[in-house]
Amino acid sequence: SVSSPLQRAVGSAQRALSTSSSSSIHLPCDDRDSDPSEGDSPSPSADEGSDFEDNLRRSVKKRSAKRPLRTTPVAKHPKKGSQMVEGKIQKKLESPTNNLFDAVKAAKSDMQDSGDYPLTAQGPSWKKFQGSFCEFVRTLVYQCQYSLLYDGFPMDNLISLLTGLSDSQVRAFRHTSTLAAMKLMTSLVRVALQLSLHKDNNQRQYEAERNKGPGQRAPERLESLLEKRKELQEHQEEIEGMMNAIFRGVFVHRYRDILPEIRAICMEEIGCWMQSYSTSFLTDSYLKYIGWTLHDKHREVRLKCLKALKGLYSNQELTSRLELFTSRFKDRMVSMVMDREYDVAVEAVRLLTLILKNMEGVLTTADCESIYPVVYASNRSLASAAGEFLYWKLFYPECETKAGVGRERRRSPRAQRTFFHLLLSFFVESELHDHAAYLVDSLWDCAGPQLKDWESMTSLLLQKDQNLGDVQENTLIEILVSSARQAAEGHPPVGGLTAKERKLQADDKVKLTEHLIPLLPQLLAKFSADAEKVAPLLQLLNYFDLSIYCTRRLEKHLELLLQQLQEVVVKHAEPAVLEAGAHALYLLCKPEFTFFSRVDFARSQLVDLLTDRFQQELDELLQSSFLDEDEVYSLAATLKRLSAFYNAHDLTRWELYEPCYGLLRKAVDTGEVPHQVVLPALTLVYFSILWTLTHISGPDASQKQVLGLRSRMVAFCELCQSCLSDVDPEIQEQAFILLSDMLLIFSPQMILGGRDFLRPLIFFPEASLQSELASFLMDHVFLQPGDLGSGHSQDDHVQIEQLHQRRRLLAGFCKLLLYGVLELDAASDVFKHYNKFYNDYGDIIKETLTRARQIDRSHCSRILLLSLKQLYTELLQEQGPQGLSELPAFIEMRDLARRFALSFGPQQLQNRDLVVTLHKEGIKFSLSELPPPGSSGEPPNLAFLELLSEFSPRLFHQDKQLLLSYLEKCLQRVSQAPGHLWGPVTTYCHSLSPVENITETSPQGHPRSKKRRIEPHREDVSSSQEESLQLPSLLHTPILTSTAVKGRPLLGELEEMAEGSSAPDLTHDRPLSGPQRSRFLGAQYFPTPHNPSGPGGGNQLTRLSLMEEDEEEELEILDESSEEWQDIDMQPGNHSSSSEHGLDLLDTTELNIEDF
Repeated sequence: SVSSPLQRAVGSAQRALSTSSSSSIHLPCDDRDSDPSEGDSPSPSADEGSDFEDNLRRSVKKRSAKRPLRTTPVAKHPKKGSQMVEGKIQKKLESPTNNLFDAVKAAKSDMQDSGDYPLTAQGPSWKKFQGSFCEFVRTLVYQCQYSLLYDGFPMDNLISLLTGLSDSQVRAFRHTSTLAAMKLMTSLVRVALQLSLHKDNNQRQYEAERNKGPGQRAPERLESLLEKRKELQEHQEEIEGMMNAIFRGVFVHRYRDILPEIRAICMEEIGCWMQSYSTSFLTDSYLKYIGWTLHDKHREVRLKCLKALKGLYSNQELTSRLELFTSRFKDRMVSMVMDREYDVAVEAVRLLTLILKNMEGVLTTADCESIYPVVYASNRSLASAAGEFLYWKLFYPECETKAGVGRERRRSPRAQRTFFHLLLSFFVESELHDHAAYLVDSLWDCAGPQLKDWESMTSLLLQKDQNLGDVQENTLIEILVSSARQAAEGHPPVGGLTAKERKLQADDKVKLTEHLIPLLPQLLAKFSADAEKVAPLLQLLNYFDLSIYCTRRLEKHLELLLQQLQEVVVKHAEPAVLEAGAHALYLLCKPEFTFFSRVDFARSQLVDLLTDRFQQELDELLQSSFLDEDEVYSLAATLKRLSAFYNAHDLTRWELYEPCYGLLRKAVDTGEVPHQVVLPALTLVYFSILWTLTHISGPDASQKQVLGLRSRMVAFCELCQSCLSDVDPEIQEQAFILLSDMLLIFSPQMILGGRDFLRPLIFFPEASLQSELASFLMDHVFLQPGDLGSGHSQDDHVQIEQLHQRRRLLAGFCKLLLYGVLELDAASDVFKHYNKFYNDYGDIIKETLTRARQIDRSHCSRILLLSLKQLYTELLQEQGPQGLSELPAFIEMRDLARRFALSFGPQQLQNRDLVVTLHKEGIKFSLSELPPPGSSGEPPNLAFLELLSEFSPRLFHQDKQLLLSYLEKCLQRVSQAPGHLWGPVTTYCHSLSPVENITETSPQGHPRSKKRRIEPHREDVSSSQEESLQLPSLLHTPILTSTAVKGRPLLGELEEMAEGSSAPDLTHDRPLSGPQRSRFLGAQYFPTPHNPSGPGGGNQLTRLSLMEEDEEEELEILDESSEEWQDIDMQPGNHSSSSEHGLDLLDTTELNIEDF
């Protein structure tokens, strides 16, 4: 008898599958498939083997129906014994079939143990498996393309096997077979392309032979060519049949598979088909699959789609066949520029750049304007891609028309001027950003040669007939400085610069220096009156090769530069200009340069000029009783110049400390010195002390020098302390910053590293100074919204600057705490504002809390409790004890306590003693003030127990029982009405009961996300059940091994579903059956037991929702592997209502510790 194709396929694959089923690699199984043809059976495991067998048989029948069966002739009368042989053969063929399906079932039963299979397995042995596997499939087709490929046996059965496996619910089978089928299809496409070329060659040969004369024509040649054409046609039909079977049997179902890796494989391969064999595949019926998948919700799939389209749009010969597709999906491709994944957005911009180059007029002005802002993106790859798009859209066409013909046409002066005019017009008119440096960085990769044309830029700035406006001049100077910085420093790639790139960078730096050294004095002279232009021009020295002043004998240009620098410093008093000038002079004042003596002499001249002017103006201030505005401005400007230079240069030999200190002492004593003068004077004295410290940092310093410095430092600290109470807020903030830095420098840390000789300089602030620093922090940092000034009328930039200033003040105070300058207990003044000011200072306070815990865990926990006590006491004094727990401020305190509880982390055993001590101290505080004798009223601090209940989930079961006994003992001293429990006591006892903490975090366990609901107390709870609830052994919940049960979607999930990048629904959720659902409900939710022996035994303890969740009416059990619950970011504004998150915030096991 003749074996069927199915039996032959089973026989050829039996050995491999049986071997894999006995190996140590276990295969995962998907509970569901996105393919709707597979159905949504609630119990798929019952028919897993039969599904695979039916799919395989069905695929074989489809392939057999499309082509005539090739049979071998048999004898009409079989020989003797043939029936026996036939029966044996049939048995041999049935046995491998059963073994194959047994192997599949065995693999499915083992997949629960491990999720690894060769394509996903880790380790060096599997690292190159996928590449080798794909190469095997390609080699197989290559070796068979002239013989076995058209035999009808191996390929047909291989395609049938892969088609059947690709429909399997076993993820490993589906993933591996889909990869093999797609690679097989790609190889067949190459074969089909070769056949097409052979057919064309055959046709040309036939036409050439037929066109010959009767005497030269060879009939045998024509006949052989016709036979060859017929054979090629048959082979092509065979290949097309195979490709059609793979496409309809595998691709059409798997391009929307639930596994993103499978979808990505499909998109990658269909792009290869379209590029290789565009005649057959580059049609709208195939392109639509890529267009639909552009909306996929996974990054890798969208990325493969864009890369496939890039290969198509890069070929100008194919773009004419993409017009309909482009018009249909252009909006989606443009919107992907704003994709949340940067690499996807980069590929989208590059794709649009190809469309812009090869399809004229397709992108509208609105489409292009949506891409322009991306040149200012923070991600450099994305900004560079957008810069290339901008270059080809705006600059390339215009510059090409202005350029000449030849290799150097882009470097012509006319084209360069056109380029810079367009660049200035785009930056100024678009008004997308304030800093041209971002624009230069984004254009550097595609327009680097144009941006390095410093000759054109300087000529535009120096020539008078260019008619550049003030804004355009400022922008061009910024572009000049940014391009110089980019050429001199650049952004090296991850692997670093190569030798060739380093040489190119050094050459650019030399060219830049040689060109700008003669022109920089001219530029400073032209724009010396404009501070906005002078400051960036002075920054050009940062990117010079200053040794060229010596090697190229350019000292005359150095003289001109020093003259212009002195004029700029004397003329301006803006901090940016003075800092740039001082730093430029600092770069030139290096002893290794041969011109150091000349620059040092120029610096001395400048400082002498400023010092003489300061002494003269100071004498006038001290002697006269009245100063006009000009005199005050002149003295303040001189002090600002000296202060800026004192920051970068050692001006100790000019002895500026004494006159400045005398000026500040008069300001503190009399208040007659204007604040414009006080601010730079404070900075001058500060720098004077620091430079003196650098002089005595060696072991040979005398005791007199050390004591003299200490006296100056102490006097300055007392001066700053007096300035903290000044009327002017700028003086207060400046004094606070300088005082914080001074205390930190002269803290005990300064003797580390073998500098014990500096021990006399260590300074510890007194209690009064510590108190003033804390008070200043409350008055200037933790401001209420109404205390910030004009509110919405203020400019956004001003508000941001003020916020940065407040953050700077807070950071200075926190550093004093962590370095031991201030008492660590003072951190309570900071920690108590953690929740209220989380948006502004949350990162600073969190880091301070973390560092404080590293210093002393026990002390840190006491500080947290102290912070809560202070807040509670303040609220009690303002509002009184009545109705305290219902106030919004008290709810904010509960949120703060919850954050403090989360800060302990998941290490319960390590924090066990700390949390128990915190509870005991909290109980003592709540009962520290008792009501009058004979009164049944609540103690005033009793509501503090509700704050304490937020720390209860961090307790072990045994500790909860001990704390309940401790609380009962403490309550015996307090008189209360019989049969009446106080609300805070009930809440606290309820938090200590094991019922509320069924999902208490175990040392090895993982937090589980779920929602709780308010359940009424049930009377039918037996005593045995009540006792069982107290056992720690029953705190375990059953392991969730099935698919997720999803009720109503959470708010965050609804927002994710509404985003444009989400794909069509690729998954089909299967709810748990009734018995499964009831098991989980029964295991995780218990009624609160009635405890007649506790306080107030006549009352029943009902389940209490501390967050007042009136809207929670149904349960949601989320899959532990769900990605939606791994990245929940808890914002402070979202803690007041847990219904927004679908979380019971009472149980800290439901919160991600990293959210703290």
